[in-house]
Amino acid sequence: MTKKRRNNGRNKHGRGHINFDRCTNCGRCVPKDKAIKRFLIRNIVESAAVRDMTEASVYEEYALPKMYIKMAYCISCAIHSKQVHVRSSEDRKNRAPPQRFRPKPEGGANKK
Repeated sequence: MTKKRRNNGRNKHGRGHINFDRCTNCGRCVPKDKAIKRFLIRNIVESAAVRDMTEASVYEEYALPKMYIKMAYCISCAIHSKQVHVRSSEDRKNRAPPQRFRPKPEGGANKK
């Protein structure tokens, strides 16, 4: 029988059993090695209220806290929420990680 992926869609390699994670979106049981994992860093305060908070704050330089969440998606939800994309059989052979998106700094280092 033909194989679609070299790793069968998992990262198990020699381990017999892997514990399950729950999908963050739909709650489906997904093997921990198969789940698509994303680390989300977000401000606790929404962007619209940040200015109000800084004006009302007693402290001059108060760093607003952030939320650190590790998300685990099942394959269906990861594709639906565009975390991963469907690739052609030729593109699946490319094992290089996708290019990372790095936002430019707000102040700008070269600004005079």
